[in-house]
Amino acid sequence: MDSTLACLAAWMPRQRWYAAKGRPPSLRLVSWWDLVPDRTGGHDGARVRTFLVADEGALPAVLYQIPVVERATETVDTAPEHIIGSPEPGSTFIDGPFDDAYAQALLSLVERGGVADGPQTTATGHPAPAAGPAGRLRVARVVSGEQSNTSLIYEGDGIPVICKVYRQLHAGLNPDIELQEALAATGSARVPTPIGWIEGSWPDLSTAHGAVHGSLAFAQEFLPGVEDAWRVALLAAARGKDFRAQAYALGAATADVHRGLAGCFPTHAATAADRDATAAAWERRLAIAIAEVPDLAAQRDAIETVYRRAMDVPWPPLQRIHGDYHLGQVLHAPGRGWVLVDFEGEPLRPMGERVQPDLALRDVAGMLRSFDYVAGSLRLDEPDRSPEAVRDWAGAARAAFVDGYGATAGTDLDPRHPLLAALELDKAVYEAIYEARNRPTWVAIPLSAVARLVERPAPVG
Repeated sequence: MDSTLACLAAWMPRQRWYAAKGRPPSLRLVSWWDLVPDRTGGHDGARVRTFLVADEGALPAVLYQIPVVERATETVDTAPEHIIGSPEPGSTFIDGPFDDAYAQALLSLVERGGVADGPQTTATGHPAPAAGPAGRLRVARVVSGEQSNTSLIYEGDGIPVICKVYRQLHAGLNPDIELQEALAATGSARVPTPIGWIEGSWPDLSTAHGAVHGSLAFAQEFLPGVEDAWRVALLAAARGKDFRAQAYALGAATADVHRGLAGCFPTHAATAADRDATAAAWERRLAIAIAEVPDLAAQRDAIETVYRRAMDVPWPPLQRIHGDYHLGQVLHAPGRGWVLVDFEGEPLRPMGERVQPDLALRDVAGMLRSFDYVAGSLRLDEPDRSPEAVRDWAGAARAAFVDGYGATAGTDLDPRHPLLAALELDKAVYEAIYEARNRPTWVAIPLSAVARLVERPAPVG
């Protein structure tokens, strides 16, 4: 296996889902399992194997799922960017999602159940109870631009399906599966219909003995011909088109999902420990941000003042939430309205934190920041555009979103509420860290928001 690990180690740093940018992996093979390819699909001679490899150069170690199709080199007809390499003369590894042998075997395991066994590892398919057979489907494409996962879209003579393969693995049921399955079971039209998922077990990296269970892939209804709310909003802003009605409906849809989640999962009153943990997380994130974005240092006292105000007001009950909510996580489906997707939670938060009850206002704050990003991205792309016009567009959309949310949630929500203001500010601080690491030319967007949020007056009364 040394040649396989060497091959993977050379290829992984070039992938968007690899977490440790700028550092070569230090890999250990944890286990693997094989899937049986569809022999009727012309895949004779192909071996479909999924490797689980731990990158022990990271602290804690990161476990990656790497599906591979091995073919005889002379038979390979794949784009060079999807070829992993040749661990042995005469054989070539292909990134699994970009080869039909893996794609069809994956969908079969999801829809029909069954077990794929490997050394110390098991992968088990779970068809969703409410989903019927999808029919004979073919792979249309692999979704581009994702960070931590790889999604395949299947279309053909049945319900279109999108299947997300989790590249970084964590113990426990992924909230993406858990929350959407629970909402769909209530009959909610605010999430796509689940088709099924794959769970696995593998050796516990933290204890070096025993096994843990976690999610490997999730398939759900694919909504073809729809655009996400980011594109819809960006186009409206670029044309100067009023977006208040759409934003109001989006606020209502968000509150509807929150109400559904509160009915599906336990809630509890915010305790002193909850408040302390949230305050500590804010301070920890701010310290990281100041270290990586020195321009924030001058705002530290003002930021901490906003955080302290949030500790002096009553908090609503904590519940399960989306956790990484922005315009890119919502689809607009004709005749159905806004549909929410990708319930995994904030990528930089540990999985153990993402599945805990949280403040629903965190999702509201995330969407408010997303409207601000529409305005900020337009100013970056079109420097001659009137800053007042895009700022007014974003302000109107933000206000309408909050009104729609409050009307459905049954609360008179003020965007200047101290807790919502603190959550929005914390989100802007997080964005400053993200942009400094990934898109330095965009860091001005969250920095401008921080300056605005710390100066915003408190609500009257």
